[in-house]
Amino acid sequence: MQVLKTARAACAIGAALLASACGPTGGGFGSSTAPLSAPTTPVEASGLTAPIGSGSTKVALILPLTQGSGPSSVGQSMRNAAELAVAETGATGVTLIVKDDMSSAEGARAAAQAAIAEGAELIIGPLYAPNVREVGRIARASNTPVIGFSTDSSTAARGVYLLSFLVESYVDRIVDFSISKGKKSFAALVPESDYGNVALAELQQIAAKRGVRVQAIERYKPGAAAAAVKKISESLSQADALFIPDQAEAMVQISQALTANGIDGKRVQILGTGLWNDARVLRLPALQGAWFAAPENGGFNAFAGRYREKYGSDPTRISTLAYDAVSLASALARTQGQGQRFTDNVLTNSSGFNGADGVFRFGGDGLNERGLSVLSIANGSTNVVSPAPRSFGAAPSGT
Repeated sequence: MQVLKTARAACAIGAALLASACGPTGGGFGSSTAPLSAPTTPVEASGLTAPIGSGSTKVALILPLTQGSGPSSVGQSMRNAAELAVAETGATGVTLIVKDDMSSAEGARAAAQAAIAEGAELIIGPLYAPNVREVGRIARASNTPVIGFSTDSSTAARGVYLLSFLVESYVDRIVDFSISKGKKSFAALVPESDYGNVALAELQQIAAKRGVRVQAIERYKPGAAAAAVKKISESLSQADALFIPDQAEAMVQISQALTANGIDGKRVQILGTGLWNDARVLRLPALQGAWFAAPENGGFNAFAGRYREKYGSDPTRISTLAYDAVSLASALARTQGQGQRFTDNVLTNSSGFNGADGVFRFGGDGLNERGLSVLSIANGSTNVVSPAPRSFGAAPSGT
């Protein structure tokens, strides 16, 4: 566990995002933007809402500890990660006020109101986009900052900061790296989904900024990509990269369609996002040699080992977000004066912070910038073809 530093220096957050529900690196819109139905009768999560720590600085932790009619494994894993952060940072100055939002906006609103009434100076969470919006609305009235976990960038605002892995970061990183390797013309095969919409918009925006072409775009309904693959295969003679921002489970069918239509990854570079950091994708024949942006795995693997040792189970991939947010809050409580520790100026420190999945920093608009690597798929595994930056002193792309 590294010592965290803030203010005039970069902060390190310890050692080190919804595996099955949100994608392996927290990028899936399906889980972090659309909450499950709230339970009609809240499930008693025995012990899970007990405070963590006993310090004088109160920080709320709002998580989906229940969903549907029972407990949430995702919420419990994130709570465990937060507890692990307190233990490993020696956070004697912080008390985490743990609240269950019951996977609903209504539950999130009640949780935020209760936490603020109990003296919370900072709110960490929640996960789902409608819940983040509702918590942000409540928190703004009392000038309480929020560090949320939604991947929906529209939930961000000044004072409501997102610690999740955003689609836009993946797209910017892979496009910049591809350009650095001489790619000048892109084609895009994009699902008709929220995730696809954001990814495509970002591709078009960064391509315009970088002066490269988006030569062809084909959309398809989730699970029905074959016709779109066939159509885009006719346009690839004028493109040198093909971008496919889809979920891991969809890539089996798409890989088959790529092969059936003679799309050769050795001739046109295939590109993806961090959702591809999944064993199902890494073994697909048509995707061998493909590139995608993602956090490097070493930090999470180290975190997961410590988590397993303490809790006897594997953490969900997204649980590092709770670990990092709590570690950051602990460090700021220790190093910053009362009334200053969670201000916008401190949270938007341009030097950023170093978390379990690498460096990150918050912008004034509530969005984040992440230091991502570029990985190449090879024989069921990955090779790092462009390491993640270790600080924000150098450009993070194309190196």
